[in-house]
Order: sequence, then C-alpha cells, then structure tokens
Amino acid sequence: MRTALAGLGDIGAGAHLPALLRHPQVELAALVDVSAERLDRAHATAGSGVRTTTDLDEVLADDTVDAVVLATPPWVTTDLAIRAVRAGRYVLAEKPVATSVGAAAAYDALTEDETARLQVGLTYRHDPAIETLAGWLRDGRLGRPLLVRAHIYDERRDPHDEEHTARLRRTLAHGTPVVHEGAHVFDWLTVLLGASSPTVDDAWALRTDADLPAPNLVGARLTYADSTVALVEFGWLTDALPRSEVTFLGPRGHAVLHGSTFDLELTTADGYERVEFDGDRTTRCFDRQLTRFVELATGERTRPEPGLAAGRAALETSERVATAAHERSTHDDGGESRA
Repeated sequence: MRTALAGLGDIGAGAHLPALLRHPQVELAALVDVSAERLDRAHATAGSGVRTTTDLDEVLADDTVDAVVLATPPWVTTDLAIRAVRAGRYVLAEKPVATSVGAAAAYDALTEDETARLQVGLTYRHDPAIETLAGWLRDGRLGRPLLVRAHIYDERRDPHDEEHTARLRRTLAHGTPVVHEGAHVFDWLTVLLGASSPTVDDAWALRTDADLPAPNLVGARLTYADSTVALVEFGWLTDALPRSEVTFLGPRGHAVLHGSTFDLELTTADGYERVEFDGDRTTRCFDRQLTRFVELATGERTRPEPGLAAGRAALETSERVATAAHERSTHDDGGESRA
C-alpha cells in the first residue's frame, strides 16, 4: 500500500514514520510538511527514494498513492482529511479531528463512502491493555458502579527547549489540554464502559503562568449511565509532572492502568495480579493501528476502527469539559477570567 505521511512533528516523525517503515505491506511514497528542515530530517530516515513536498495536493494528484496518514495540527487536519478522502484516498487522521465541534461539522459534507475511508488516530485504544481491562470490566471482576480517576500529564516544560515550549503555546491558543489529551481518555472510557455521553457535573481550569494563551491544567467530574463517576485531570507545561495513570475502583476490585507503559494491576479479594505487555507502548500501539488501517484499505475490514463518529464523540465530550471549565472560571473570577 503506497502511503504518504503529512506532518512531521514529534508524533509524525517519531511514531508514524517508524511504523510506516516497519510495516511489511506499506511502501512510503511521500513525506509532506511545510518545514524544509523537518522534511530533510525525515527524508534522511526514510531514504532517498521517498518523495518530499510541502504541498499535499501534489501527492493527491499522484494516482499511485493509495493512502495518506495525517499527523498534522487539528486546525489544519479537518480540511486536509476532507480533501484526501474526496480525492479517493484512505486516510488515517490524528486526533483530534478538529479544534471544536463546530469545526468538525465540515465532515457532514462527506458521503457515506468517503466517511468509510477515514480512520481516526485514537491510537492507544489499540493497545492490548485496553482489551484486557475491558475484559475485566465486562466479566464483573471490579463490579459496578465504578470510580474512575484519570490523571494525564504530558509535555513537560523544559526551560532549555524553547522550540517545544513555543509549539505547545501555539497549540494552547487553539484549545486547552483536555481537547487534545481528552480525545484519548474519553475514547478509552467509551470502549471500557460502553457509554459515550457522560454528564459533566463540574469542571475547573488553571493557568500556572499568567502569560499562557489558555489554561494548561484542566479537570472535571463526569457521570456515566450506570452511575460510574470519572474524575479527570489533564496538564501540560509545568517543569515537573505528576505520574500519569488511570485507576478503576469498584465494589469488588481495583485496577490501575499505568500511563507510561500501559502495564496493568488488578487487586480483588482473590489476590493481586500484574500484566505487562511485550515492547514499548508507542511501538505496539502505532503498529496495531497501522495494521488495522492497512486492513481497511485492502478490504479486509469493511469499516474503520475507530471511525469518524468515535473521533467526533471524544471531541464533543472534551469540548463540553472545556466549556464547563471556562464557565466555572469566569464565574469564580466575576467575569474577568482569561480561561
């Protein structure tokens, strides 16, 4: 499957590119980015036979290219994804699929056939840890209802890496961390709990540096259909970060999903078990995701996993949290908050 990769930032060059080069059914056809420096670095990794360009339309004009992976910022992903599927390509688009629910409405113009060729990069739902944890919950090993605690902290501020800080500040200008990290977490909870539209009971936001364009810490309390409660926190750009993990406490047991490795722990009245998986989390998730994308493009799958509906559902929950946090901050500050 001849595939182009558009977007060569940390995720594009650091995760998608190695996965594309590893996959036995994929031939990397082109690299696309607006930065000549990023193109040169990725080209050195990919090899001289791979075409480079700053214009995705050049790639879409090449009928030998079957598919496009978009590892682009969400404020450009929507338009690129629509153009690519309308050009007849299969598309794997990084989450979030848009910056807002309103911006995602542009996808409504796609036909059913076009939508069926668009897979959303909710990468970590493909990890075997999610499958194992879903099995525990389905089998009642924890019982119901659950208290879920999700602490997702990433993108540590490095005072010596000004480029990284500047890039995250630009991203914050388009939405708080919940819009980006929440896409993953709310998708996991949909898969694990079997429900996708929780109520947002409360939310908060905190800007740890006054000159940041938006709050860099956001949290909320959500309730799902079976009275399961989720307490979620998302954070970027502090010099030190808390441990990332998701825990599930029910009347019969307690499970922990470790954020950095996706190792699992389960404690019940019957004892304790720990489950570890081969390889590192990023490699196995991106490889499994790409395999499912190849299966979609080659006809082994009839629909994308996950598809656009899942991407939009995760975005919708993230936006409701962001909106509630903004309203709470504005109310608490007497209408003067910049959150």
